[in-house]
Amino acid sequence: MDTMSDDFRGTRPRVAFSLMLKEFPMSRTLRRSAVFAAGAAAILLLSACTSGTASEGGDAASDTITPDTLTIATGEPAYAPWVLNDDPESGEGFEAAVAYAVAEELGYEKSQVEWVRTTFDSAIAPGPKDFDLNLQQFSVNEDRAKAVDFSSPYYTTTQAVVASAGTDAADAKSIADLKGALIGVASGTTSLTVVEDVIAPTQDLQVFNTVDDVVAALQNGTIDAMVTDLPGAFYVRDAQLDDGVIVGQLDSAAGGDDFAIVLPKDSGLTKDVTAAVDALREDGTLDKLAAEWIADQGAPVLK
Repeated sequence: MDTMSDDFRGTRPRVAFSLMLKEFPMSRTLRRSAVFAAGAAAILLLSACTSGTASEGGDAASDTITPDTLTIATGEPAYAPWVLNDDPESGEGFEAAVAYAVAEELGYEKSQVEWVRTTFDSAIAPGPKDFDLNLQQFSVNEDRAKAVDFSSPYYTTTQAVVASAGTDAADAKSIADLKGALIGVASGTTSLTVVEDVIAPTQDLQVFNTVDDVVAALQNGTIDAMVTDLPGAFYVRDAQLDDGVIVGQLDSAAGGDDFAIVLPKDSGLTKDVTAAVDALREDGTLDKLAAEWIADQGAPVLK
């Protein structure tokens, strides 16, 4: 039986309770109990509303720093072959192309990618980041992994031969053409092992204390060519030599450093980005991009 009057139908609970007290007289003890129960119910209701609001806010939080946008960082400036003409938005250059391929795997269109610039050191330092992903030839190591997340590797470095333009070494088209060259390497490096195993030069290998010492020897003509990792080879050619050329890459099982995408520590994107990189590796996309933007941009693989 419905005994509730129209006076408090649809009114707020506190008002309805007051009206109910008027319509249904009760003892002082019962009245106190009812007031206490109503107050407790109001507190519980308020707590539930507050909790619901906080939960809803958490659910709406995006894994990216800007909703519906993937913010990707590169260096300032960015160099070829990783980014051509310091213009990552063009998608030209190996890392620029990889970035857009990963974005597509994650479900982002090119128009939803925002590029920012960072220094190399700040990107891997502890603390907040202004990017979702960062590609700057970051090699993976345990110390860096304490401050940032890494995806699975998108590229493993090779060793490369650098020579001065116009020399016999610079004109080499095969490994056989380099066997008679006087080659320099830095001590304690993978380069030393790779030269001995892959080129097996007929002249004694020239070993120097540092890569800078090897570059100096190449500049003054003490050696015919030098071997270093591919990123270093591009730097030597573009920044240290006036007439340097990359003769080519050396294919070796020795491998080199693994380059991976850097993400903020404990990023919600790390798992998905790793899956995207893995998919691009498995379907051959990473190899195709490396061939297009590294091998075809002046670093052929020597056979």
